Amino acid sequence: MNSLDWAVLIGYFAVMVAIGVWSHKRVGDVSDFFTAGGKMPWWLSGISHHMSGYSAVMFTGYAGIAYTYGVTSFVTWSFPIALGIAIGSKLFAPRINRLRSRLHVASPLEYLKNRYDLKTQQALAWSGMLLKIVDVGAKWAAIATLLAVFTGVSLNEGILITGVVTAIYCTIGGLWADALTELGQFIIQLLAGLAMFFAVVVELGDYGGFFGVWDEPELQGHAEPLVGPYGTIFLLAFLFIKLFEYNGGMLNQAQRYMATATPREAERSARLSAVLWLVWPLVLFFPMWMSPLLVESQKADGSDSYALMTEQLLPHGLLGLVIVGFFSHTMAMCSSDANAIAAVFTRDVAPVLSARARRWNDRSGLLAARVTTVVFLGLSMAVATQVDSPTFKDIITVVIKWVAGLMGPIAIPMMLGLLRPFRRSGPTAALTSWSMGLLAFWLVNYPVNWAVEGGVPLEYQVSIPLAVSLVLYVLTGYAKPEDTPERMAVIERVNTDGDDGSAAAAVPAQSGAPDVAPARTTD
Repeated sequence: MNSLDWAVLIGYFAVMVAIGVWSHKRVGDVSDFFTAGGKMPWWLSGISHHMSGYSAVMFTGYAGIAYTYGVTSFVTWSFPIALGIAIGSKLFAPRINRLRSRLHVASPLEYLKNRYDLKTQQALAWSGMLLKIVDVGAKWAAIATLLAVFTGVSLNEGILITGVVTAIYCTIGGLWADALTELGQFIIQLLAGLAMFFAVVVELGDYGGFFGVWDEPELQGHAEPLVGPYGTIFLLAFLFIKLFEYNGGMLNQAQRYMATATPREAERSARLSAVLWLVWPLVLFFPMWMSPLLVESQKADGSDSYALMTEQLLPHGLLGLVIVGFFSHTMAMCSSDANAIAAVFTRDVAPVLSARARRWNDRSGLLAARVTTVVFLGLSMAVATQVDSPTFKDIITVVIKWVAGLMGPIAIPMMLGLLRPFRRSGPTAALTSWSMGLLAFWLVNYPVNWAVEGGVPLEYQVSIPLAVSLVLYVLTGYAKPEDTPERMAVIERVNTDGDDGSAAAAVPAQSGAPDVAPARTTD
């Protein structure tokens, strides 16, 4: 990097902070902070939903998969995400929007207190927060790894720089700041991604051009859609995982659906995000597929290949823009995660822990939300310093094994609890599904993995916990149905837009936590 690249990077940080300050004016209470008051346009929600699913892991961990295996990086990652979101646009997006518009909650998990019970809500809230700390920690480590390649700063210094800038704008401006910065980050990544794409296409002239290049020995097997550990079972498992994860199971995407004005706009938001996930990653991944021709990775997993290629092909200024693109993806995901976890803690956890929290007014609640955001970012940055340690292994292991493997047991009770066909599944089914899914993750990844020669294949490590949770959630619901009138009232409210007898039933209160606000008679 030279002074021009540094100017681009510093200018980007300044703009992010400025957006946070501007967004501060639009945040008057916790509803504005966590769900933009339900006033976000569908197209902004869709772009924000898309961007909040990226991070620098794509340019490190998935770049390594692309360097080693080729197009399977798209087939087994962004394609199942696109398909999952497309399915969720009808199945989940409108219902999640009604959590805000009909139940008047500000956290995606807030409705679980009435859908199941307080114990279930707390189990999912605490486990979801802990998982997110690890997940975001991997994202900080990924961007710090790239920063180290370009600037020579240490891993911990890179984590600190990106974390502090993110904390400033997302703490000040809430979800509005997240969405507006993600719009800017999308434009930056569009320019940076196209610059890298055309730079690589120019280089391919010596290798037979765009189509002939696939015959090069360095790219042998790179055109195969399913190779190595990323086979058919892995693809199917990832499709189910991403169906839950990217439609709200990891909380931050649920907020984008909640932020739109109506269920119809939430559906349109999801469709836009699905289209972007289907098309745009092809542009980003193509240079990574070609990277074995152009650079020699210095790391065994190939995670530095994209950064090395960027340094080699792009002039200064454009190099700085691509580096800004790395930051934009990571900061988009981490800031949205921080906002989601702050919502869960202040709305779902704090009122259970403290009687004082149950009496927070708008000002106190907003202050608590901002403090929680900073604390979450600090904890995730601390975890980031432990990536590549014996506990967490490398970045892609954290993202694929830990996050994908643990997300299912947490997301299944939350997501399926919205749907009428699963109305029989109550707190017993939810807690059984959650606890046995977590136990399955531990067994498959540790005792069983140690006992099997060569270890348990990756596709089973990520799919078995999800399968166990899903089966137990359904079977327990049939074996011990708990579809009480009060729980049915909650389900009907998130499945209907108009007023009818069942949907108009009052949502009951649970002891030990604040009541859900009474539902209005019209949207």
